[in-house]
This record gives sequence, C-alpha cells and structure tokens, in this order.
Amino acid sequence: MTSSAFAARPLKALYDVPAPAKLNLFLHITGRRPDGYHLLQSVFMLIDWCDTLHFELRTDGRITREDLDTREAGDPVSEALPAEDLAVRAAKALQAACGTSLGVHIGLEKRVPSQAGMGGGSSDAASCLLALRRLWGVRLPPRELNALALSLGADVPFFLSGGHAWVEGIGEKITPLALPPARFVVLKPAAGLPTQGIFSASGLKRDTETATIQGFAANAEGPSKSVDFGFGRNDLQPVAQEMCLQIGQSLDWLKSRQLQGRMTGSGSAVFAQLLHEADLPDVSGLPDGWKIRKCSNLEAHPLAGW
Repeated sequence: MTSSAFAARPLKALYDVPAPAKLNLFLHITGRRPDGYHLLQSVFMLIDWCDTLHFELRTDGRITREDLDTREAGDPVSEALPAEDLAVRAAKALQAACGTSLGVHIGLEKRVPSQAGMGGGSSDAASCLLALRRLWGVRLPPRELNALALSLGADVPFFLSGGHAWVEGIGEKITPLALPPARFVVLKPAAGLPTQGIFSASGLKRDTETATIQGFAANAEGPSKSVDFGFGRNDLQPVAQEMCLQIGQSLDWLKSRQLQGRMTGSGSAVFAQLLHEADLPDVSGLPDGWKIRKCSNLEAHPLAGW
C-alpha cells in the first residue's frame, strides 16, 4: 500500500496486532568491538508464541500504555511492565523522528515471558513501529527506520525484517532465510536472566570461529531438504547455566523425555524440536511457575508488508 493510501484512509484504532517471539537456533559470539558490543552469528526463527497489542489514536500527542491481564487460572501475579518499556520507547522515538503531533494509547497483552531470550520486548517494539506508521499515516525511509529500531535494541531490526533470518554483527546485518515447517517445545522456568549480566561475564566465550549460511544450509539433506536444527551451539548457555540453575534443570527435564534441548538467546527459556509430529511430552511434575508450550515456526512475520 502506498503512503498516499495511508493518508487517504486515516485510522482511529488498530486492534489485535501480533508480536511474535523468536528462538535462536544457535548463537555464536565471534568477537567484541572496541565499544564493548559483542559480534554474533545466529539464526533467528519466528514462532507462534505472541504478545498482542492494541492501538487507539490520541490527538493530544500523549503516549500511554495499559497492561491487559492475560493470566490463566493458577498463574502467579505478574510484575507490571516499566512505564518506559520498549513499546512506549518505540512510540516516542517514531513520534519524534516523524514530527507528528498525534499520540496513542497502547494496550498490551503480554504472553511471551520476560527475561527468556525470546525477544518479547523487542518484538513489541517492532510491531509498535509498524502499527503506528499506519495509525499515524507517517513514513520513514527504510534506512532511518532500521537505525531507529537498532537504537531501541539489537533484536528490534530482526522483527522488522519480515521473516526468519541469518543475523550477524551486533544484530543489524540481517539476511532473510527460508526454514522448513517444524514444531518445538519451549520451556521457560520461573527464574529469568538479565541479558547484560550474561554478556559481561568474564567466562563468556567470545572467539567462536565464523560460520556461514552455506555451512548451516549444508545440514539440509534428502529430498525434503529438512534443516538440522541442532547446528552449532549457544555460546551464552554455559555462563547462563552457572548464573541460573533452573536452566540446567529445564534441559534435564527435556532430556528425561528424550528431547535434545538448547537455550535460546540469553535465556532462561530452552527449547527442543518435536519430531514425528509428536505432541507435548507429559508435563506432570513441572515445577510451579514454569511455562511450557508447543510452538510452530511461522512462514513469515504476521505483519510482513506493513
């Protein structure tokens, strides 16, 4: 849709805007820049575990947010998001960059666990940028939009890219990547992990040999060209397991059910591929506060093309 079409059809609200989570199929740290940022290589895969956002136009220029209760029976009371969460910061950044006098009220149904390595906050920010371009009828050149996204967080540009991707640099070098349909079990223990603590750990491996997309694709074999989702490793996992014992417990839980697990991102969520269209394993005995979900990877980002 052209920018003139946006201007011709002003909107008052956008409801049920999805913000999907991601899994890192592997995550290698290949170096560190002089400014302290880590260089990485990873495959980011979108999954169908999503937050949902709702946007209502404000004409007074204010940006407000409401946390909508998504708890199920027996869930613990969740902590309120900070007033300046990534969705609000994204809205304010886009408002300033475009010079619009319009504002927005954001309703956020938070389902993707926080401090899980699943990119929930970054995905909220990206969906916010995409939705507000439509709601406000504003545009930024792609390069400026991507720079704005990167200023919000290293994972935000990926969620703007529209699909699965091979990601390099500090998160800004994104190459679209096709992945076959697959199902996974994702397990999030009660404890979370702050990303900064993982990356600042002295024991973190920061010199993994550079991989290639061709090397990753070489794991595809047979007529179905299915990908070996066990490629590489997560360099953050050993440090994370030292900091959070529940990660090791989660991996042991998967292993006891004949599933090969791996941590995603900086944790604390872990995941394993479900083979042969298997259902979720028996979840009896799962500790209180732990979340488990069967997920499928997405064909594309639900907002691709916005």
